[in-house]
Amino acid sequence: MKQKLKISVVIILSFVLLIAIVFGVYAGDYYHAEDCVKDYLKSSGNVTVTKQAKDVVFAPKNPTSLFIFYPGGKVEYTAYAPLMYACAEKGILCVLIKMPCNLAVFDRNAASRYSDRYPELKNRFIGGHSLGGAMAAGYLTSNTDEFSGLILLGSYSSSDLSSSSISVLSVYGSEDKILNKKKYESKRSNLPVGFKETVLAGGCHAYFGRYGEQKGDGVPSLTSEEQIEKAAYIIADFFQSEMV
Repeated sequence: MKQKLKISVVIILSFVLLIAIVFGVYAGDYYHAEDCVKDYLKSSGNVTVTKQAKDVVFAPKNPTSLFIFYPGGKVEYTAYAPLMYACAEKGILCVLIKMPCNLAVFDRNAASRYSDRYPELKNRFIGGHSLGGAMAAGYLTSNTDEFSGLILLGSYSSSDLSSSSISVLSVYGSEDKILNKKKYESKRSNLPVGFKETVLAGGCHAYFGRYGEQKGDGVPSLTSEEQIEKAAYIIADFFQSEMV
């Protein structure tokens, strides 16, 4: 019996070790932020950038809104610093969330860290890119009272928010080949009636961040700088239209 128990323990431990190795390889293969993002992690006269233990806050002088952002799956979170900086320049206080192993699925409730912060900002939004957007939507299912709305970038909601009163903005590029369009269409019913949708002509999936080209994506006619700036304007206009 003891010998059989030892063999069983060895088999179980070997299996656990194999799973750990496989996951380590999977999580270790991610998209790295481009060198240029370093310039957007520095404060300027218009935007104060504060690096916290887990996240990065981009604060304009007189913010009108709060935007908590979940990064895309297997993408280094700082790749979205240019987008957050561009939004901050338009009066939005942005919080860029760092996810465990660059996967928002491991900390869907990360936004709860900011439930009691910035109470003066009544215009509060959560959102994200790709997997990050889906996880942000998932967090909203039981926390709609905390936010005014949801921002989906190259993403869709697998959670049913159709009966909520939140405002939703969905933005994706016309050349996005990563976003599953069939699922996107099938998940429309999960969003409130009348949600706003914008298709960025010439945009792709990867260019909401600065992490280079993404395998399987379409060929964009916009540069990453152009797509980020256009996305920031769209987001800022939406926030302004929803101002409390």
